[in-house]
Amino acid sequence: MRRTAQRSMVLEAIVRLGGHCTADQITEEVRRSRPDFPRSTVYRGLEALTASGAVYATHLGEGATHYEPASGDHHHAVCRVCGGVLHIEEEMVTNIENHLDSEHRFKPERTEVLVIGVCDSCSREPAQRGALRRTIEHVHKP
Repeated sequence: MRRTAQRSMVLEAIVRLGGHCTADQITEEVRRSRPDFPRSTVYRGLEALTASGAVYATHLGEGATHYEPASGDHHHAVCRVCGGVLHIEEEMVTNIENHLDSEHRFKPERTEVLVIGVCDSCSREPAQRGALRRTIEHVHKP
């Protein structure tokens, strides 16, 4: 992938937004400093960044595609109430893949895990869905 100023601006916007953001949110973020920045340039930049592996495009249950900086394979649990996102530990996914291979003679080639549910905070007091999807902290019960 050729590195351009426009692609760098798109990637920087994703990082500033904290990931899990849509093309519209990225466009809005870039336009804070460059009001005339074309939406089509954001989409072309996202396409190039995704194809190069610098950015992940992911579907978080419903609605628009969300983008985040690439950081190794990871999978998501999404709160259906607040839209918060929890990254699922790779070890859990590897265990599923190993089980499929050893117990069912099924050899996974690509694994995508998306779990929809209700986070701890919303199970106690439902929150309003925010424009940006927050990252949910990992809480391990003793």
